Amino acid sequence: MGVYMVSVGAEDWSDDEEDGWGEVASALDAELGRRGLPPYEDVPAETDFVRGSGQSFEEKLARPMTGFLALCGTHLSREESELLCGWTVLAPFSLDEEIWLPVHSDEHDSMVAGAPQVLPLAERLAAAIDLPTEVPVACDNLDLSTWFRHRAGELATVRTGQWSKDLDAAFYVALFLRAAQHAIRRGCPVVCA
Repeated sequence: MGVYMVSVGAEDWSDDEEDGWGEVASALDAELGRRGLPPYEDVPAETDFVRGSGQSFEEKLARPMTGFLALCGTHLSREESELLCGWTVLAPFSLDEEIWLPVHSDEHDSMVAGAPQVLPLAERLAAAIDLPTEVPVACDNLDLSTWFRHRAGELATVRTGQWSKDLDAAFYVALFLRAAQHAIRRGCPVVCA
């Protein structure tokens, strides 16, 4: 199975069943209220799948992360690295600090981070490795995984640079960058499940 990073539509966000995120949504709204912030109610509905439309996000975290974590250690503080890599739920709105929710896992709390805070960290890493513009923007159905599996190696032979030295690390830079961009653009949560 593995871990996937996926966008969540309104139906699954409010669903209290086993595969739904209703418990997290309720706990997040309660914590936002405690902080004097409005609840997160404007989750867009899921749309029919259309490849390349950018209306959904789905990627699998299947590559080794060692090089990516080293890259984070070089270019980000420990706190920034934890914010970029540690969230379970990426909210499309700004949060002054991450929110820890004791739900959706028997092993640990779920961390909710704001995409507007995660995006500049991912952009900093993308700039540090000079991530190529050919990397897909719309990642509807494993588009990043497919591009890195089938196209990145070919491009790396003609466009060398820091990004081409560790394609696994470049994949994760692109993954976190595109996830934050998607959450903000669509106004939807992105989750690791």
